[in-house]
Amino acid sequence: MIPNILSIAGSDPSGGAGIQADIKAISANGGYAMAVITGLTAQNTRGVTRVDLTAPEMVVAQIEAIRADIRIDAIKIGMLGDANIIGAVADSLRDVTAPIILDPVMVAKGGDRLLAEDAVEALRDRLLPIAHVITPNLPEAADLLGQREATTLTEMAEQARALMRNGPNAVLMKGGHLDGQNSPDMLVTQDRTYQLDADRIDTKNTHGTGCTLSSALATQIALGNALPDACKRAKDYVHAAIAASGALDVGGGHGPTHHFHVLTGLVTEKS
Repeated sequence: MIPNILSIAGSDPSGGAGIQADIKAISANGGYAMAVITGLTAQNTRGVTRVDLTAPEMVVAQIEAIRADIRIDAIKIGMLGDANIIGAVADSLRDVTAPIILDPVMVAKGGDRLLAEDAVEALRDRLLPIAHVITPNLPEAADLLGQREATTLTEMAEQARALMRNGPNAVLMKGGHLDGQNSPDMLVTQDRTYQLDADRIDTKNTHGTGCTLSSALATQIALGNALPDACKRAKDYVHAAIAASGALDVGGGHGPTHHFHVLTGLVTEKS
């Protein structure tokens, strides 16, 4: 059975991040993608020029429409924008049984802020407690904790455990901001820590990697994979999508990953 995955996030018209990346990643990983739009952005590979948030009532209406008709096997949450939308989403999901994967989107790849600073507390207090897994990068984890950014694997693990005290069952810390030839992620659960390593790829095509990872993870969990294996599968997928991104020619800034790299390979083999 193909699992139904709901993404609650903002739109990226350039297609590399947000809802557009989520739909691609969910589909490429074997899920059926659904989308609740929390906001429209005007952005490309170079940056964000405008953000118009969806009215909280409309966000709720979208969620309720899906819940009234369609089985949800996993939920990915991305850009929410402000405290009002965070509260609306938290209230709408308070009784769901599907696992929630929270990607605490705060700042775009180009440095533009996508979550109001006064909404960080709402995100921490309302959504972290209901999340099955949260997937912060190092700046996001530091922002949530009010601490400086981790610079070592030890500090990554310490901050992950600190975030778990806010309620999530597990934390997948993304270590792409660390220096070095390796790009390590760290999964911290209630009883164990797993380090997920990958070679760092020399490319600027990393737009939407956080959205892509969390959506792939939600799909892998919904497919029935245990969390450590689901994290590895999701990371391997993103790593391959980054490695294949050179086949794309999209914009002059931080380009997107190649979400359908496997499909392209199959088409090439048959042609």
